[in-house]
Amino acid sequence: QVQLVESGGGLMQAGGSLRLSCAASGRTFSIYPMAWFRQAPGKEREFVAAIGRSGGNTDYADSVKGRFTISRDNAKNTVSLQMNSLKPDDTAIYYCAADLTPYSGTYSRSYQYDYWGQGTQVTVSS
Repeated sequence: QVQLVESGGGLMQAGGSLRLSCAASGRTFSIYPMAWFRQAPGKEREFVAAIGRSGGNTDYADSVKGRFTISRDNAKNTVSLQMNSLKPDDTAIYYCAADLTPYSGTYSRSYQYDYWGQGTQVTVSS
């Protein structure tokens, strides 16, 4: 079992920055890719960013490229998402996810992730 707890969400004006963190516990040695997804009201959950086990490989949704940065600290069992130049369209609940399977050719499919956090709300005002 793996437990994931997100933190760092909140209310921010457009153009501002927020940093989300996700702390993993339990069988953390089994975790390979980790990712952030988000779900806005009335919309499906969508991929935001992912990072491989070593931290050397990353992937981003086109909508956040150049604005968001994902990072990982395996010693502390944490993954973070630095979000800059926030837009109202970034408003959503952000979820951390962990995949127990080595890289399968993609990072962006929600069904490949085995464990999910409870989510943290990010609201960006215009």
